[in-house]
Amino acid sequence: GAMSVDSITDLSDNASKLLEALQLSHPHELDPRRSRGKKKLLSLNPITWQVPRIVDRCCTHLETHGLQTVGIFRVGSSKKRVQQLREEFDQGLDVFLDEHQSVHDVAALLKEFLRDMPNSLIPRELYGAFLSTATMEGPAQLDTLQLLLFLLPPCHSDTLLRLLRFLAKVAQHAESSWDPEGHEIPGNKMTVSNLATVFGPNILQKEKPGEKDASALNFEESAAIILVLQRLIEHHHSLFMVSPEMQWDVLRRLFQTDPDVIEYLLRRK
Repeated sequence: GAMSVDSITDLSDNASKLLEALQLSHPHELDPRRSRGKKKLLSLNPITWQVPRIVDRCCTHLETHGLQTVGIFRVGSSKKRVQQLREEFDQGLDVFLDEHQSVHDVAALLKEFLRDMPNSLIPRELYGAFLSTATMEGPAQLDTLQLLLFLLPPCHSDTLLRLLRFLAKVAQHAESSWDPEGHEIPGNKMTVSNLATVFGPNILQKEKPGEKDASALNFEESAAIILVLQRLIEHHHSLFMVSPEMQWDVLRRLFQTDPDVIEYLLRRK
């Protein structure tokens, strides 16, 4: 039940059944016209876009229904309803997230999933390296972040990109705007800085949740986490782009050392 051969985590280390349900999203499953009858089980889909189904569906729901919700990710949710959603995803059911679900419940579910992963979205062995970029500036900072992102396993990289795209879209709706008729559309108040403050500790974790001193971060570390995630949100488009020159260089080297890997990379592309 893991995401890929590049497993996102060691599931045996965690008691949460949610993490044993890391089914991958498949485009046709997001079709609103599919049957809403009895919930059916979904199988793992060995597709190239390696994003957990729960992450993709939560992001899609919030992009559709929550972009104008003031204080999204900061307003309380129903613990009972969130737990029910967790259990349904855990069972591998075809969970519908539509206008009937509370935006705040879905937001809480997304945060919980990222927080409770045994190995955080940015693996803990890279925690120090990512935080060190907070003291850099300009192109050097972005170049280093990009090289670090290249070290992520495909499932971590794909999921992080999906999340960053979503957070950037939320931030675009932070300020109030007006429709063509002059009516005010309230902003959600979640700027890039606010989003980085909320999601930073869930994505960049020094210790596993529940471990001793897991939340004992000093001010400098907390500030660095927020700044790093802020940069990732602001520059995700360029950070996840690999130049043609670098692609050619990698393929040329692999052809000499590991030609079998080239076939895998071309399938993935």
